[in-house]
Amino acid sequence: MTFLGISGMQYSGQSLANSRILLAEDSNVFTSMIGTRLKELFGIDIEICRNFEEIQLAYDRSSEPVTLAISNINLPGAENGEALEYLIDLSIPTIVFTGTFHEETRDKLLTKEIVDYILKDNVFAVEMLAESVCRFLTNHRHHVLIVDDSPTARALLSSRLKRYNFRVSLADSGAKALEILKKNPDIGLVVTDYNMPDIDGFELTRRIRSVRGSHELRIIGVSSSSNRLLSARFLKAGGNDFMLRPFIDEEFYCRVNQNLDTLIQIRTMQAKSQGRPVKNVA
Repeated sequence: MTFLGISGMQYSGQSLANSRILLAEDSNVFTSMIGTRLKELFGIDIEICRNFEEIQLAYDRSSEPVTLAISNINLPGAENGEALEYLIDLSIPTIVFTGTFHEETRDKLLTKEIVDYILKDNVFAVEMLAESVCRFLTNHRHHVLIVDDSPTARALLSSRLKRYNFRVSLADSGAKALEILKKNPDIGLVVTDYNMPDIDGFELTRRIRSVRGSHELRIIGVSSSSNRLLSARFLKAGGNDFMLRPFIDEEFYCRVNQNLDTLIQIRTMQAKSQGRPVKNVA
């Protein structure tokens, strides 16, 4: 199957039809639109749950694990978000699809470790939802290396990426990162801290770039420093992006997606120019 998302995401690979997806939504319009679109694009037959009781029944009646849930915030029988809490308590990856949005709601959603949230407030809402579903179901093709000497920072970034279904490797130093990269040529993205004791983020980036170009691997630098010049220095060293801590999950996920989308686009163009089949790996 082949898919081109509204933001430029590309996927060409194995069918996603075997994924078990629950849709918790009481609107007949949206259940019809979402069900039809996911069937057209990915061959997925979603399970529709129109109230809280139906979600519980769907989970209990089958031993097959739920790959992903798409849920409104409020449903009949769960007018205060109980359905969303139920899905999260079961450790079911969940995309929130809602017409309700304000800063307080957004902040509460992000603390619940959801995969994504999509607003119903525009004509592209279902297409944006389809792309979010495709990203989650195919992110496992991407191998990401996190480099940071802080165990807390490594754990935080790792948990964020694993929530989005990425494969993750960890390095506590620049030297360890170079060792892991040598053994894992499939790594397509490095997220590295700037301030590390052995090899700082700049030098690590330079060493990586001496053997692997931007068309092979993307690099995002992160730092807690207030020095705004770090961004320019890092990009000049060969980095592709730079983020200052603290950053929010949404921004981090968007930056990761944009860099991996670019990598896929470059590889697709290279394959086509050389007459090779496109391999959908990062």
